[in-house]
Amino acid sequence: MKLFLDTANLDEIREGLRWGVLKGVTTNPSLIGKAEQGFLPLVKEICTIVDGDVSIETSGDEADSLVRQGHDIMQIADNAVVKIALTTEGLSATRRLSDEGIKVNVTLCFSPAQAILAAEAGAYIISPFVGRLDDVATDGLRLLSDICEIYAAQGYATQVLAASLRHPLHVVEAARMGSDIATMPFKVFESLVKHPLTDAGFKKFTDDWEKAKPHLGELPPSMQEA
Repeated sequence: MKLFLDTANLDEIREGLRWGVLKGVTTNPSLIGKAEQGFLPLVKEICTIVDGDVSIETSGDEADSLVRQGHDIMQIADNAVVKIALTTEGLSATRRLSDEGIKVNVTLCFSPAQAILAAEAGAYIISPFVGRLDDVATDGLRLLSDICEIYAAQGYATQVLAASLRHPLHVVEAARMGSDIATMPFKVFESLVKHPLTDAGFKKFTDDWEKAKPHLGELPPSMQEA
């Protein structure tokens, strides 16, 4: 499962890339607005520093406009993916763009029926929103499981992107269910590496090493610095 960041913050993206595990980025109008930078320079830089897919969302709900926006987004970078909301107009635009070989991430999916429609429209990615369903007392992980099962049974090529992930358990369960991608805020991404036993064990090993170093004789230069 590929790990994506759901952000438009360049510092967060660079930090995720530094870890060597970040494979892509998803953005939306809210995240772009929060960054308080010019739209085109920002998305171009994100696409430049990230090797994998970068989803850039369209606006409005009229198929012809969405297709024109899709064409413009594809001019930004080779790894740009057009992000379109799951509406009837969005499905129409997705079909037209996918027929041209343009990759579309169909977003705001909240039911298996919607996910089937997106796949039939040729979506490159479907984005079920796990956390937002949990927020309204509905099982978001069940939706994700259903979509993964249906796509596997039908042989759909559309990738399942688990979106709106609120905590590490969402990420782990998305992987267990067979999601192709999981996208998350940086705070969730950061929390994946944290465990109290890792912290305690690392502190003990470090303390023991410092006590033992004077008695270990000659060390390689890099270990003397550690």
